[in-house]
Amino acid sequence: MRIAVFTWEFPPKIVGGLGTFTYELSIGLRRLGHEVTAFTMNDGTLKTREVIDGIEVHRPKLIDFSDTLPEFESEEIRRSGTAAKFFSKVLVYNLLVSTKIANDLIPKEGRSFDLLSVHDWLSAMAGIALKKATGIPMAFHIHSTERGRTLGRGSSIIYDLEKKAANFADRIVTVSNAMRDELIACGFPSEKIDVVWNGVDVSKYSPDRVRMEDRQAIRSRYGVSEGDRMLLFLGRLTAVKGVDRLFMAMPHILQRFPDTRLVVVGKGDLEEELLRLSENLGIKDRVAFDFRMLPEDERIRVYAASDIAVFPSIYEPFGIVALEAMAMGKPVVVGARGVSGMREIVVNYGDHQCGYHINPYDPMDIAWGVNNLLGDPDKIERYGKNARARVLESFTMDSVSRRISELYGSVAGK
Repeated sequence: MRIAVFTWEFPPKIVGGLGTFTYELSIGLRRLGHEVTAFTMNDGTLKTREVIDGIEVHRPKLIDFSDTLPEFESEEIRRSGTAAKFFSKVLVYNLLVSTKIANDLIPKEGRSFDLLSVHDWLSAMAGIALKKATGIPMAFHIHSTERGRTLGRGSSIIYDLEKKAANFADRIVTVSNAMRDELIACGFPSEKIDVVWNGVDVSKYSPDRVRMEDRQAIRSRYGVSEGDRMLLFLGRLTAVKGVDRLFMAMPHILQRFPDTRLVVVGKGDLEEELLRLSENLGIKDRVAFDFRMLPEDERIRVYAASDIAVFPSIYEPFGIVALEAMAMGKPVVVGARGVSGMREIVVNYGDHQCGYHINPYDPMDIAWGVNNLLGDPDKIERYGKNARARVLESFTMDSVSRRISELYGSVAGK
């Protein structure tokens, strides 16, 4: 098949799990013999057209329309301040990639596509427009909802766009059964929804690939002394990820296990609040901050250097960071209340247990999960091995690519 992938994020510009997943999926589909072309954003520093690992990538340069949009935008967008500028970028991205295909690639270069693979609301307008203009079948991937991401405080415009794209698509692909239940509860067409878990490249995310001296260098960088246990939080620093409640759990963890150091890696709007919180809670000396979105090779080394990964998200449709940590042989403590794909990923009982499910709203429960591991070094090792085995059994990118390839084939009639 000839597949057009629409994704706001794609290497080398990655903000979260979406960019990682769409890249790995594109590579997996190419390995299965499909021709994949990706259409993504351009911040002005990237090539507008190039080939990356066999994937043809198009990045039309964005033009800033934010000063003129108020003439057309709704009152909601007008009130949103800086978000209006972001919405302008998204709108222009959708216009440019859709017109490039409809007015350039198809009529002038003789290109054809069997399927539109559209990821989240950020690319929904292009998917809708191109399906209308060309009749090419469309698979709409919903990795999260606006309502869930914002804890009910999001944009009604984006929510309506998600619904419109879902109704317009031939199939809806989502990342967990928890997410499927959320979509159905929100009125999305249940008969169109398929669940395909995300996956990781287990050849890259492998503990055997990181030398002991590299692990020690990472631990030294973050001030983890010999004999300390390193807790890792990696991800966007936003309220939905529950990192503030992890900070509130730290005094209860340190009371029992004072030789524990929390390493926080990521960017987001909670950076200043977390710095203040660490001081107010008296844990400043036991927390290391790294306010960056790490490149993948460095992220892998950080996972390898840690002892336990903690992801107390209060809304997490899948949780690819948990999967990455597990692939690196680390036990995980994860939020498992509400919409939580991590509840499906992490086995929390029996011979195959690889971590703990906790209530992410309750700092005491987060501390309970962490302390259960810190109190038993053998458990840390055993659960870490189980975590790696769980990923190898059910979450490899090869198996995900095959499943999505079959689904795409049914949509495209191939």
